[in-house]
Amino acid sequence: MSKITIALEAAVATVIENTPKDAPQTNRQRVYVDRAFAQILKLIAPRIRHFVRQYGLVAHWEDAEQCCAIAVHRAIEAYDPAKAQFTTFVNWQIRGELQSLRFRLMTDQRPSAKKVEATTVSLSALALSPDGDEISPEAMIEDEEALGRTEAAASDYLAEGAVTQLIDAYVDQLRKVGVEALRRRPRPKRQEAALRRAEGPRLRTATHGIDPAELEKLEAKLSRDREIVERRVFQTATLDDLSLDTGVTKERVRQITKRAAKAIAEIAAKDPRFALMAEYGQPGTPKRRPAAAARTSLLPDVSLPHNRLASVRAVDPATLAAGIAVVAQPAERVEAVQLAIAPAPSTASLH
Repeated sequence: MSKITIALEAAVATVIENTPKDAPQTNRQRVYVDRAFAQILKLIAPRIRHFVRQYGLVAHWEDAEQCCAIAVHRAIEAYDPAKAQFTTFVNWQIRGELQSLRFRLMTDQRPSAKKVEATTVSLSALALSPDGDEISPEAMIEDEEALGRTEAAASDYLAEGAVTQLIDAYVDQLRKVGVEALRRRPRPKRQEAALRRAEGPRLRTATHGIDPAELEKLEAKLSRDREIVERRVFQTATLDDLSLDTGVTKERVRQITKRAAKAIAEIAAKDPRFALMAEYGQPGTPKRRPAAAARTSLLPDVSLPHNRLASVRAVDPATLAAGIAVVAQPAERVEAVQLAIAPAPSTASLH
């Protein structure tokens, strides 16, 4: 026997040994069976490729591989070492499964189809790309909303990244302020000396000479403020939710978010990375409305068609009462009356 045949016999024996019929299979046995089955598929892979090409199922390679895996399972179940070797069992099982698959996919391979000269036509052959390649029917379906969803997803991704960087910049600013405040805080000389002895000789860093416990408190406070700002400013969390989750009063949450909104706006205005965000939402320059044409006269335009038949007559203010009396007379017709514009009284005369 060849090395492949010997390896197949050993792998099949492992599968049969770890597949009890009367008792439930344990997890260890299941692992052994999976490893042995994977070894069997690896050993007969060249044989599977040969049979797939022989039966003309290259275009349906994935389906053919699944059928071959089923054939291996059935060959292991029907394997009898007293009758033949496992290679014989698995060869016939693979041939049978591939033949069945070919009959299901290509009906013209059946004897009844050969009598009437039936031909199987692939749906992919109905359409060709500009390069001459076959196009599957699924690829021909155009999704009209795909571009909009893609742009929306890309916009959300960029917005989330910008918001994260903006919050990181704000937290870094708070961290610098907090570390500077801790450094300036006065300490007893004994505590300072003990802290230096504990740290040992090292390079002076930003946190040199600061108690690690105080730094941990600062980081915890920054983490809490970050959560509050992220959920309150950039999300829809309410004051009640944040107060319950973080243990901070609602008034303190409001103060934190108010201060954060102001600081974040200043960071966005100064940092060139957030220039687009700073410009967004600013009121634009109001457009100037065209100035109305100045009227040179209060009299109607006599050149207009509806004013050609009208006549205009100036009336002196002194004779206004007489004019009104004339208007009241039904027998006399007055076509138009214009009141002369009297000079506006001064404010002194009004008071």
